[in-house]
Amino acid sequence: MKRFLLFGLSLTLALALSAQTEEQAIYDDIHYLINPMNLTADVAVNSQVSGELIIPESIVVGQNTYRVIGIVDKAFKGCKNLTDITLPSTLEYAYRSAFEGTGIWNDKSKWVNGYLFIDNILIAADKSIKPKALIPDGTRFIAAQAFKGNKTVTRVEFPACITRIDHETFRDCKNLAKVVIPKTITSIGEDAFTGSGIYNNDKKWRRGCLFIDDCLIAVNNDASPKFVFKTKLPTRLFASAAFANNKKVKTITIPATVKAIPSACFKNCAALQEVTIPEGVESIGDFAFYECQMLKKATLPESIKTLGVGAFYNCVNLASQHLSAQIEVIPTACFFSCHQIKSLTLPASLVKIGNGAFAGCNNLDNVQLPATLTYLGEVAFAGCKTFTSITIPDNVSSLGKETFIACDHLERVRLPEGFYAIGNAAFKDCGALERINIPVSLFRIGEQAFENCINLERLSLPENLQVIEKAAFKGCKHLLEMAIPEKVEVLSKEVFAGCINLRTLTLPDDLRIIEDRACADCKQLQEIIIPPIIEEIGSEAFLNCTSMYEPEIPDDTYLGRNVFKGCKKY
Repeated sequence: MKRFLLFGLSLTLALALSAQTEEQAIYDDIHYLINPMNLTADVAVNSQVSGELIIPESIVVGQNTYRVIGIVDKAFKGCKNLTDITLPSTLEYAYRSAFEGTGIWNDKSKWVNGYLFIDNILIAADKSIKPKALIPDGTRFIAAQAFKGNKTVTRVEFPACITRIDHETFRDCKNLAKVVIPKTITSIGEDAFTGSGIYNNDKKWRRGCLFIDDCLIAVNNDASPKFVFKTKLPTRLFASAAFANNKKVKTITIPATVKAIPSACFKNCAALQEVTIPEGVESIGDFAFYECQMLKKATLPESIKTLGVGAFYNCVNLASQHLSAQIEVIPTACFFSCHQIKSLTLPASLVKIGNGAFAGCNNLDNVQLPATLTYLGEVAFAGCKTFTSITIPDNVSSLGKETFIACDHLERVRLPEGFYAIGNAAFKDCGALERINIPVSLFRIGEQAFENCINLERLSLPENLQVIEKAAFKGCKHLLEMAIPEKVEVLSKEVFAGCINLRTLTLPDDLRIIEDRACADCKQLQEIIIPPIIEEIGSEAFLNCTSMYEPEIPDDTYLGRNVFKGCKKY
């Protein structure tokens, strides 16, 4: 129990870190965060840039091209020698704080009528702005936090070219009393108006709700537990986190006029039990129902095309789920720890399953992965205890880290031809695993890949295999025999440690190194032949191999401590 709790804690942390981006990269000396799931990149924090900078529309990392879509919070903050920057046409968001304290920010000539624009993106507004703020035509978008804390502005009007109001755009604008939101606005970010004059005006709130025109901005704990929309105008959209942290709402029916459930919309709604999502809703945003632990029913209509990162994260009572045929990606942690989901049919259109998408769904029955699948992320099905078999589709060429870790009842696995890598701990602690076919194309078996697969008896490794990493078969107590392919040059640390029934181990002629504790505690291991070109045998490599006689060793071989301690002597 303690082991699984520790695993769960580390998994949760890993998912939290990977929710927004997967990896860091440097391209032309600029730091980026890249997302292999959707092949996008965000400009990360760069504290040392100077001069004139050009951000490209795309960057190439490894074999992939990533479209540059964002500039993160505080990306260039304090870079006093950054004097100019060219932003790409692909850019979808940026933060005001990304440019605070830069040479661009400090250059008074770049501020016009109280606005700082960079390539037609409204970055910030200062106190010299007019009280009635008219956003200029031709503005590409408004940066997150652009007006944050501004005490001058009292009214804002948007041109038709603006399609969204980003996070914290008007936060703490204490004198802002009027905003006209046109129909062209399709999304409103989290805390966009929190602390503003509108938000702080009690007369603007009705039945626990704050509306601006036909947009629901926020809901507080004065709302009715059985939430029903009663408004003069049909509700067109919800702001991000509109219901977040509400402790009273138990049921809600989304109006048919709403087309998207935005990010964090119902995050941490402690009492929410049922949500009716109508046909016509096309997307559910990141963390939309995050930690709604009382939620039992949230039926997804056929109109759903996209699901967000962590959309149903830790909805432990969500009992069933239907996925639309239009869904192509199930993103990171989407259904993480949804314990009560028992059956699930994945859509035939599915292309990618992200990191931890179904991790911890410990009642989820066998899932048939569709033939269209090309990507299966790390810890995707970790801890799915009721699985008994899985077939990896032909277009999936590798498994990532911990993909099926702790799937206690997993007995059979089929890997496709063309498959080349089993990731670290991919099948670790799959105690029931008995059969897995290894295709001839396999190149690498990762660290701890089959550790503690105690029912695995025999495994035929292909000639093309070159890498078996440390502890790959550690603790496989029923493993009886193993022949190491000729291309393997290193027998890694603890690779067979604790394989107490391993009797026969055939080493390749070209093996150069046997690392520390490689075969420690293999108590049934019989005679072993050390290859003639061996260069090094690590400490305790054959410790407590009590059935084995010490083998002959070439004279120039480096030996670690206690290499054959506990073995028989001639």
